[in-house]
Amino acid sequence: MELFDEFIEKANEAPEEVPETTEEIDNSDVQLDIQKAVVEELAAEKVNMAEEIAEARRTIALKDGIIKATQAQKDNLEAQVSLLKAKIAELEGKVAELELKEIDTAMRNPNALALLDRDVELPDRFPGETRDHVIDAVKIAKEQADKDGRRRRSQLLEGVLLANESSGNLARKRTALEKFLEENHNVLTGAVINELDKYGIKYKDGDKYLLISEIINNNY
Repeated sequence: MELFDEFIEKANEAPEEVPETTEEIDNSDVQLDIQKAVVEELAAEKVNMAEEIAEARRTIALKDGIIKATQAQKDNLEAQVSLLKAKIAELEGKVAELELKEIDTAMRNPNALALLDRDVELPDRFPGETRDHVIDAVKIAKEQADKDGRRRRSQLLEGVLLANESSGNLARKRTALEKFLEENHNVLTGAVINELDKYGIKYKDGDKYLLISEIINNNY
């Protein structure tokens, strides 16, 4: 009877815990390693993203600085352009005043701007036209006198040139016409003819169109 009671008592006792197998322990370690690797990878990716964000912010700051500097330069250049435009307008006004004075003088006394008295029925197309042509002719005559050995003639003409200066208008207008024609490939297009008409420059002799050299020589 005692043996039976002892057997029953042992049967009611809690069963002993059975230790985990080696296989279950190994699987748990693998899972931990995987989780650790994932966490480390996410951490590394987070660091990389943080670096990219920082680099992007630095780039933005640099670009903003360049934009501000460029804007400042633009504002400075625009201010300079405005000043230059104002200066040009001022100078153009003064030039216009001088031209009006020259024209007024020429109208009151047409020969005042000429080297010699001339026929006032053939008015100058621009201030100093007759004078510049006369001085130009005197220069050519002096050069020819030097070539021909006409010493006295050369000396007299040189004296005239020393006492009379050209206005420079003739040379400037001739150069401007030559440049204009060259820029248009020395071709009398409709636009070129309109421009010549605008300044009263003749480009025809009757029904015949003049050569470029003839247009320049006939007008200046």
